[in-house]
Amino acid sequence: MAKEALIIGVTGIAGNNIAHELLEAGFTVHGLTRKPGITIPGVHHIYGDVLDPASISSAIAGLDITHLFFCTWSRQETEAENIRVNGAMLQNTVDALKVTKSMEHAVLITGLKHYLGPFESYAATPMETPFKESQARLPIENFYYTQEDILFKAAAEQGYSWSVHRPHTMIGWALGNAMNMGVTLSVYASICKETGRPFIFPGSTEQYNGVTDVTDARILARHAVWSATDPAGKNQAFNTVNGDVFRWRQLWKLLAEYFELEDPGYPSQMQPLEPRMSDADEIWAGMVAKYNLALYKASEIASWWHSDADLGRQVETFADMGKSRKAGFREVQVTPDSFTDLFDRLRAEKIIP
Repeated sequence: MAKEALIIGVTGIAGNNIAHELLEAGFTVHGLTRKPGITIPGVHHIYGDVLDPASISSAIAGLDITHLFFCTWSRQETEAENIRVNGAMLQNTVDALKVTKSMEHAVLITGLKHYLGPFESYAATPMETPFKESQARLPIENFYYTQEDILFKAAAEQGYSWSVHRPHTMIGWALGNAMNMGVTLSVYASICKETGRPFIFPGSTEQYNGVTDVTDARILARHAVWSATDPAGKNQAFNTVNGDVFRWRQLWKLLAEYFELEDPGYPSQMQPLEPRMSDADEIWAGMVAKYNLALYKASEIASWWHSDADLGRQVETFADMGKSRKAGFREVQVTPDSFTDLFDRLRAEKIIP
């Protein structure tokens, strides 16, 4: 039978890479976004608002969806609002799919805040590392838990299987995505090189010296398509990380070398990016003109606050992939290559000089 996938958030870092993997696997891919903008070759783009039940129902009318990939979220001021808004987004989506009798599987992309807690109580009661899927939920509100419960209930009622993926910090090709540390650090490094500013690690000593990991968007895409199509992935939650570990003090030297910068070592105190990059748009505008770069503002492609949150953690953070290995997904991504592959593409596409 022909397989038709619906990706919610198709232009984001997860959705974009999942779309390419699904196309390679022979799926017909429908990508839903709120309005026209970025297009992905081979994807049938449709437009609707997942916060509006009538809008999403209209957008998918007539489609014979077999697989759902829910890859979007909306950041709110409080976790109560995150629960309300992000829960409604998923609920509206699974409700709209009730008319589709061919649904086989739904994939939900969440993240390691499943173990660390939401932003407003981030890492206040962290779980022990390495994070394992078998660990119980934290005893606090978390919109990831709400979304999981919505998914479990819908799948049981409508007769399809599900899988949940929990990636760490995302590295990969996507522009204007809040979660893409790779693009953010490339813009930061490029500004340091242009201005002569020191390429200072902006985060905590715990992150600088401790063991950690990240998630390449390409391995997330392969893992998500695997869980959606292999019986071993059905009705399971999986951590999704590269499969290697590193310390930022090691990786920072490699990033500095790539951009031909000096690594100044750890500063005397944490120096977040957001306040230091307050003039980034002004500097970047000059660089766009000087190097004939694509017409983006720095603030449109770099997300200082999100990288500050990731690198500013004061707890050790890395995830176990043993469950996936045992189930048959054994791919590993070398983390330095995740960054340099992305930087090479950003240069080729004239996003950075």
